[in-house]
Amino acid sequence: MIKFEKVSKVYPNGYKALNNVTLEIEQGEFVAIIGLSGAGKSTLLRTINRMHDITDGKLTVHDREVNNLRGKELRRFRRKIGMVFQSFNLVTRTTVIKNVLTSRVPDMPLWKAIIGLYSKADKIIALEALDKVGILDKAYIRADQLSGGQQQRVALARTLAQKPEIILADEPVAALDPVTAGQVMDDFKKINKEMNISVLINIHHVDLALKYCDRVIGIRAGEIVYDGPSKDVDHEILKEIYGRELADNEVMGE
Repeated sequence: MIKFEKVSKVYPNGYKALNNVTLEIEQGEFVAIIGLSGAGKSTLLRTINRMHDITDGKLTVHDREVNNLRGKELRRFRRKIGMVFQSFNLVTRTTVIKNVLTSRVPDMPLWKAIIGLYSKADKIIALEALDKVGILDKAYIRADQLSGGQQQRVALARTLAQKPEIILADEPVAALDPVTAGQVMDDFKKINKEMNISVLINIHHVDLALKYCDRVIGIRAGEIVYDGPSKDVDHEILKEIYGRELADNEVMGE
């Protein structure tokens, strides 16, 4: 379980990105976080794996208070939380499987990591991850020969190879065309349902959030203004999250 209790985040410049956030996310949920740019969506995600420290309140993940973790304990904690970004962050001049294998490095002896000496077990894990996202046949192709959607699938496979309990995805389909975005969201849905991995996606496309995710969290100016089933999101709720003009025009596609 991920549990926010009156959590706030204030950046050094005084900007308050999160304001008194309280919510709980159970293991195995597929959650979309929606809202305007600058509303606090990315900050909310990045406090979970402690890319950003919270300023006030209490944040626990599987009963561990995140801000109390230090050193090796923090590194072990982060191994169980995968992160997928809008930019694929691949080494494009090397093969797909080598990109996926980089997620195994923290579990390897230093000398093996330096020379890239991966075990047979690690290679099997990487190949299984690629199979999960439907690009096993691309394993030995250079990453720069793949389409944008395929590169994002490599990034997702790399995260799967960590053996995570939670996946955080920060605008993972923002750079993709609508058809490819749907295919990548299919992969997230499959992983969530088949592997019971909690998936939290910060997503701009409301239509995709409502189609694929079971639960929607709407955030505005750092505050949660909606938290409930995606099937219950209507025009009035979107106005609360985005404001009337954007809900009428951009969000609803009118």
